[in-house]
Amino acid sequence: RTFPLIPGEQAPMEAGDGITYTTLLTREEQVEVLNRLDFVLKNIIELRKEVEELKNSLQSLAGEIIGEVKSHLEETQKVTRRRRYPFPRERSDSTGSSSIYFTASSRGANTDDGESEGGYTTANAESDYDRESERESEEGEDEVSCETVKTARRDSLDLVNEDETVLVFDSTTEEEFGQLLQQADQLHSGNNQEKREGFQLLLNNKLVYGDQQDFLWRLARAYSDLYEITEDADEKKSYASDGKEEAEAALQKGDQSAEGHQWYAILCGQFSEHESIQKRIQAGYVFKEHVDKAIALKPDDPKSYYLLGRWCYQIAHLGWLERKTASALYEAPPTATVHDALQNLLKAEELSPGFSKAGRVYISKCYRDLGNNSAAVQWMNLASELPVITNEVAISALYLADTPI
Repeated sequence: RTFPLIPGEQAPMEAGDGITYTTLLTREEQVEVLNRLDFVLKNIIELRKEVEELKNSLQSLAGEIIGEVKSHLEETQKVTRRRRYPFPRERSDSTGSSSIYFTASSRGANTDDGESEGGYTTANAESDYDRESERESEEGEDEVSCETVKTARRDSLDLVNEDETVLVFDSTTEEEFGQLLQQADQLHSGNNQEKREGFQLLLNNKLVYGDQQDFLWRLARAYSDLYEITEDADEKKSYASDGKEEAEAALQKGDQSAEGHQWYAILCGQFSEHESIQKRIQAGYVFKEHVDKAIALKPDDPKSYYLLGRWCYQIAHLGWLERKTASALYEAPPTATVHDALQNLLKAEELSPGFSKAGRVYISKCYRDLGNNSAAVQWMNLASELPVITNEVAISALYLADTPI
């Protein structure tokens, strides 16, 4: 039965029904109800869109996983085939030892000689004993030969690396290396042009110091600087990718470098800016893991607490879609509160007062979210007292204010 919209208006009557109904709402109240219903309808439409987007994201994630598994299986099969048949083997009548001799291959050489992947040929690879063992299974024989070749090549590479190391330390001194690192640190703290000079300085010395951990994480930091300076999206992604590789190489030299963990985390965050939402969420987990390691290794470094505070703040403000996506990817989605963010940011300020202008801004945001407006105003005023520092962009280069993780 419908009801009249105008007070006092008589509703349509059915058989035996002569009662007059009047509305309980005024016209203004009716308009408010209609507005609220319209608001609810719009939210339902937006929710349906978010659900559809989440569905598409999960389908994309499933496709990526399938592609990665397929690629891994194909690569494994290729490696297996290369190991079983490293090169065509030449039979020899030699009755001597089974030593393997490597000679550089060149044009016009005998094409019967087997050429390895490294550009070397082999001769006298088998003895009479090897020929007698041909009665055994071909697969077993190939595996033995492959292991022999791999052992010899590994010994050869070890000798080359040792010679190169001696050459490096004979031609340079520890003092010169220290001066190079000091100069790189100074250029990193300068303006954009000085950052470019620092980046080029490190690139020019990579062949000499590329196996030193302190050099590698500084090179990764320089890539992060270039990421901040450039405006081109493709260049940004390239700098972040290359810098991430250098930071990873630094950590491969040893897991006890707090700076290596810091810059690996930062570059993961930068690189994830050009990835899908799933990749950004995964990068968030990696970021948190390496910042925690940096704090454990160097608990008096304010930068690590600042980075962790930023991470906690953004986790506390994750949207519905990001939380659902994280729940679909992980059994235990990341959790953090505004209070957690505030404690870490205050810790950075305690260790180094005025360490970060952005840090004080986020402290103000935390107090505002917690309802302490007077403290929020106080910290915003303190932030305004600090000058803008050029290298602060690199320190806060996660863009957490614009991304889920």
